[in-house]
Amino acid sequence: MGLIVQKFGGTSVGSVERIQNVSNRVIQEAKNGNEVVVVVSAMGKTTDHLVSLANEITAQPSKREMDMLLTTGEQITISLLTMALHQKGYEAVSYTGWQAGMQTESIHGNARIQHIDTARIQSQLTKGRIVVVAGFQGVTDEGDITTLGRGGSDTTAVALAAALKADKCDIYTDVTGVFTTDPRYIKDARKLQAISYDEMLELANLGAGVLHPRAVEFAKNYQVPLEVRSSLENENGTIVEEEPSMEQNLVVRGIAFEDNISRVTVAGLRNQLQTLSTIFTTLATNNINVDIIIQHATSSDRMSISFSVKTEDLQQTVAVLEQNRHVLDYEKIEHESQLAKVSIVGSGMISNPGVAAEMFEVLAQEKIEVKMVSTSEIKVSTVVPHSEMVKAVETLHVAFELDKQLYINDFLFRHLT
Repeated sequence: MGLIVQKFGGTSVGSVERIQNVSNRVIQEAKNGNEVVVVVSAMGKTTDHLVSLANEITAQPSKREMDMLLTTGEQITISLLTMALHQKGYEAVSYTGWQAGMQTESIHGNARIQHIDTARIQSQLTKGRIVVVAGFQGVTDEGDITTLGRGGSDTTAVALAAALKADKCDIYTDVTGVFTTDPRYIKDARKLQAISYDEMLELANLGAGVLHPRAVEFAKNYQVPLEVRSSLENENGTIVEEEPSMEQNLVVRGIAFEDNISRVTVAGLRNQLQTLSTIFTTLATNNINVDIIIQHATSSDRMSISFSVKTEDLQQTVAVLEQNRHVLDYEKIEHESQLAKVSIVGSGMISNPGVAAEMFEVLAQEKIEVKMVSTSEIKVSTVVPHSEMVKAVETLHVAFELDKQLYINDFLFRHLT
């Protein structure tokens, strides 16, 4: 007997029929002799509907009251799923986040988990019951309900798996696993049998929407084995672990891409030691996330800084810079939109020099202009024109042979021995 945490997202529980399907998945794990904890999201577009209702009342709702409102979505799902399990003859109990012992910091809308008191869940598991927990939510020390922000149900599931010392955490989604790139755009995208925590974290941060970065961080920090699986199809998914035992020889494991990127250039800044600190502290104070940064001197006492931001943040970024022009002491601001970020990711880059050069050569051959570059040990990101985004991904996907079904023997060996 093992302990399995299962997480089902909004699409997976989007209707009564799908909730019944989820109950069958849960029951199968129980039949296998496992203790089961299930984490669920709100049904389908429930959260969007609740946000819309709030906006009909006020354009600026209280963050505390928004958390109170939004957490009702998951409460609907946990009760319906538990009823479905009862109807099929299985003992189960549903808990909200606070009932499940999910203690968070006092930040409404994007709280972080600080502690989980698992006593109540453990007690129910000991009695042979399936425990169904509302994802995305917790409670402060003062008793206020909080939400965990985007991807909060993933984070709930992995955090619970870590706290309960679960044998595994299965993340059920509307896709069959983690792909080499987004199969909605690239028809030859291939499902990976395994990927490392570090690679998955890079892909998640770079725009891959399968797992939320905070959930991957939890899994890595507490060594929680993850499997990304389909809630609709009964097949093996993608294992996320410390060192993948399958497809080990892949230098590049995946390609992530993200549109709606803008480049901002602040020209004529004083070339002083504190300039970088001043400009990016100013932006951070206004909650503006900056990504790729390029600095270059234009004269002995002046320099320019270019950086990328989400296009949705462009207007605020320019406004903040203009409001602080007297402090930053620059000559002008230039900006460009209609850009995209394309990134290759793979732990094999560490021991294989020349990967970045190959990437740039491939893009140059296709006459795709590279406007900005950022690198780390296991990724290379480029900013390209939005019109060239899909072409860049397709070309790189073929160049690094991600379209080929490699290393099947490794997969068979793992699952047959």
